[in-house]
Amino acid sequence: MAIPTYQEFSLEEYPIKDLEKVKIGIVRTEWNPDIIESLVSSCQDSLLSIGIDPENIEIYTVPGSYELPLGAKYLLASRQKPDAVICLGCVIQGQTKHDDYINHTIARNISHLSLVSSTPVIFGVLTTNTKEQAIERAGGAHGNKGEESAQAALKMLSLKQKLSNKAGTISF
Repeated sequence: MAIPTYQEFSLEEYPIKDLEKVKIGIVRTEWNPDIIESLVSSCQDSLLSIGIDPENIEIYTVPGSYELPLGAKYLLASRQKPDAVICLGCVIQGQTKHDDYINHTIARNISHLSLVSSTPVIFGVLTTNTKEQAIERAGGAHGNKGEESAQAALKMLSLKQKLSNKAGTISF
């Protein structure tokens, strides 16, 4: 079975206004530092290659993946006012169901932050069974989730800008 490929980001397909002013926040974890460093480095390189100003990329560290949503919330409420937040973490299955609880909670809360803030908050968390699988997704045979997360943030920012000129509101 072929591995699905992620559609690469291009400014032609996903234009972003005032790219030089775009601010991106990255919230990363302390756990599994070798894997996280690879995710962060790839994410940052991807943003820089598109033209994001290095001064407009802020990186913050939280203890673990469970703290990613709160770290992202703090960043969204800060004076930095990022245009997008990318959450990078790695939860590797252990001998209990602990990883299921962590993964479901952070996925739900990161999604919730996106919806309530109207700011792209990207779930760049590896949820693997083994460390080897995590390594494969942090620059190995399965690509790099950091790069994919950067591209997802830019695609969502492009969509937000495109639709912000459209009339209409939604309320719940």
